[in-house]
Amino acid sequence: MTPSMNIQTALLSVSDKSGIVEFAQALAKRGVRLLSTGGTAKLLAQAGLKVTEVATHTGSPEILDGRVKTLHPKIHGGLLARRDSAEHMQTIEEHGIDRIDLLVVNLYPFRETVAKQACSFEDAVENIDIGGPAMLRAAAKNHGTEAGGVAVVIDPADYPRVLAEMDATGTTSYGLRLALATKVYAHTSAYDGAIAAYLSSLVDAEPAQAATPARSTWPNTLTLQVHQQQVLRYGENAQQLAAFYVDPTVPAGLLANFTQLQGKELSYNNIADADAAWDCVRSFDAPACVIVKHANPCGVATAESAVAAYRKAFQTDPTSAFGGIIAFNRKVDLAAAEAISTQFVEVLLAPAYDKAALALLAAKKNVRVLQVPMGDGQNDIDVKRVGGGWLVQTPDSQILNESDLRVVSRKQPTAQQMTDLLFAWKVAKFVKSNAIVFCANSMTLGVGAGQMSRIDSARIASIKAENAGLTLKGSAVASDAFFPFRDGLDVVVAAGATSVIQPGGSMRDDEVIAAADEQDIVMVLTGMRHFRH
Repeated sequence: MTPSMNIQTALLSVSDKSGIVEFAQALAKRGVRLLSTGGTAKLLAQAGLKVTEVATHTGSPEILDGRVKTLHPKIHGGLLARRDSAEHMQTIEEHGIDRIDLLVVNLYPFRETVAKQACSFEDAVENIDIGGPAMLRAAAKNHGTEAGGVAVVIDPADYPRVLAEMDATGTTSYGLRLALATKVYAHTSAYDGAIAAYLSSLVDAEPAQAATPARSTWPNTLTLQVHQQQVLRYGENAQQLAAFYVDPTVPAGLLANFTQLQGKELSYNNIADADAAWDCVRSFDAPACVIVKHANPCGVATAESAVAAYRKAFQTDPTSAFGGIIAFNRKVDLAAAEAISTQFVEVLLAPAYDKAALALLAAKKNVRVLQVPMGDGQNDIDVKRVGGGWLVQTPDSQILNESDLRVVSRKQPTAQQMTDLLFAWKVAKFVKSNAIVFCANSMTLGVGAGQMSRIDSARIASIKAENAGLTLKGSAVASDAFFPFRDGLDVVVAAGATSVIQPGGSMRDDEVIAAADEQDIVMVLTGMRHFRH
């Protein structure tokens, strides 16, 4: 077997220049010849590095406003020649082509360009990289064998790995080159997918004629790319295989940013339920606690502290809280940890923990403790798999303010009722349809979820309150969708509710509003619903 070849020449041409000067300096110290183009070459030269412009290396000037500069046999021959092939090595020698052993390239910022509101068609097209993907694909194809090959880097985070292997052996291992090549093809696939999505979303029949062409919300071609975070033990049930994948970039505040501090490996259901709990708890400004069981909140409360919020949330449904998921939007201190430790909990989420709290929780080794930084980021889209296809929608992220409400009853809400109604409505958004939520004093009193009949959800919510020893007298009720008949309203009023918040929009709105007036309760309409299936 031909021995591994040391890295002699590197070509660097990057859009993301993070760390490139330091990396190039490290390469130069290790005796690597540097080739570069355009802005990257200028930056390296300004840093005092000896760098050869690609045009000088190839003997061909950049042409067509820079559209053609690296599309040349001296570049692609140097990347594609097989190191374990005597014929290939002889051919490039005969043609005066030097090996390029390391390629460092990342592409024009197409996604970032088209994300700008005023992006013109010309700007979008000019940010479609041609030479970069061609070099990346060539280098990745020729990542080689144990005998040698091309190392290709698209991510500045990988610079230290390359340098570490060079220091150890003078070259890169096949395992690293394979990993880097795999990363390249995922990157170029996503890049091409973004271009296809942009072009297929153009509404204007002749986009080149418009400075800023109109775009549809939904492209004809949608490419989704996610990365495997971990393989899970099984799915919802033991007979199902499962894995957890995350977006290439995760907006601040979303669950996938979690760090697991202790506990058993997360399961499929743990992650799904944790997401429901975290999404709900971070929607509150005041210190809040949310307890979730089977993707539904079974207790939600806000209070002056994390421990007080937990105690109120736990009161709603202590039975369902057993083995649940608990989320806080504030640091978990020792008092909160002591209160939690008295019950069986599967997963605990919070933005931070006191050292004393973590020390106490460490005694419960099986409890999965997650730390998730706060933030208001949202997923770009929500997707649901159906037979042979995908349903895609924007997230239900609209925020309801008091000014958005319309009071339709004769009786006007008091300030406390309005506070309770908005709290109940916020919780209802995270409860599976049909959803009925009783609340008072910033805590849930009874939750009815996922029933085929709204009346049944109302009855279940009142039964749960009764079982927990909570009174519904004077409570506020949220319904995630309109009451199609007055019977659902009659049930919640009979249970003790004196104010109701619902979307409205039923053919029988007048009948339902008349029933509210008949029973002398407050009714406000939101004009939006919160179906959650």
